[in-house]
Amino acid sequence: MTKRKRHVIKHDNIVVFPGAVQTLIREGHMFAENYQYEKAIASFEKAFIYETGDEFALSAYAFALYELKDYDKAKGVCEQLFAMGTTMYVEVMELYITICMQLKEYHQVETLITTLLEESVLPSDQVEKFERLKNLNREVSKNLEKKENVQQFIEEQEYELEKFSALTANEQSIKLHRLMDTNVRQLKTALQEIIESSTVHPFVQSLALILLVEQEVSMDIMVSKLGHSKTINPAQLSLPNQLPQYGEIKNIIEDKLAQDPTTLEMVQYLMAKHAIVTFPFEWHPFVAEDVAYSYIDFVSSMLGNVKEMDDDIVDFLQMLEKLTELH
Repeated sequence: MTKRKRHVIKHDNIVVFPGAVQTLIREGHMFAENYQYEKAIASFEKAFIYETGDEFALSAYAFALYELKDYDKAKGVCEQLFAMGTTMYVEVMELYITICMQLKEYHQVETLITTLLEESVLPSDQVEKFERLKNLNREVSKNLEKKENVQQFIEEQEYELEKFSALTANEQSIKLHRLMDTNVRQLKTALQEIIESSTVHPFVQSLALILLVEQEVSMDIMVSKLGHSKTINPAQLSLPNQLPQYGEIKNIIEDKLAQDPTTLEMVQYLMAKHAIVTFPFEWHPFVAEDVAYSYIDFVSSMLGNVKEMDDDIVDFLQMLEKLTELH
């Protein structure tokens, strides 16, 4: 049997071993997915020295350039993708238009979107989004000072339920954490949809709700999770660790574990995590005293001290613990 020959690339008398380019491209995708855009760009650019990237590599490269505000280069990569006849036409076009807006090429954007809409190039579910981009472009071009800037509009799009739901629970959590030091009022409708969604992870629902509570945003929201449902107003709601049952449980465990700081610290850690998952319902229908003793027994069993425990509450605590492990 003859060995299959593997293609070796030479560039400026440097030998590039088989698979090296593919490894660089894989690294580029990995860095981009983890928001490490500078490293992503470096990996892609090393790979592109030796061969032209496919549309997936080029689109990830363009997005990373855009995130680092290298708009001219990102625009050129989008144009390269169009010349290739990319299958990701709508996604690339949306990025291309937002880049042009950042470059203040408002007339080009107006012409481009008008043509797309008139020639029915876009899928029906994307028409409204591009009409909104067209209207925003027109408003911004008329008066940059008075209107929301382009970047803010783009950021708002990232939290719309359809786009947000496509992310993993861990990625969603990261996105919400980024909003902690920003004014979330312009995103309150998007956050409401996240909180009210039956498919969003309970922990993520809570993170979105906490953002509204912290900034005392007044609106009615229907929260459903863990078998409970109720309408709440974030402006009238306390944070998880300031709710009544949390305080009762905390006082009981601090009293019972005053001489056992190691167990106390572990129970407090679990309580703090679980309070976020259950928010705003706490540990209902269980009473504070039963929950407190179950936490103590639960942690003791983790430390190897087997005790008889209330199965219902322990099952509930184990479920909460699993829900805090985002993937």
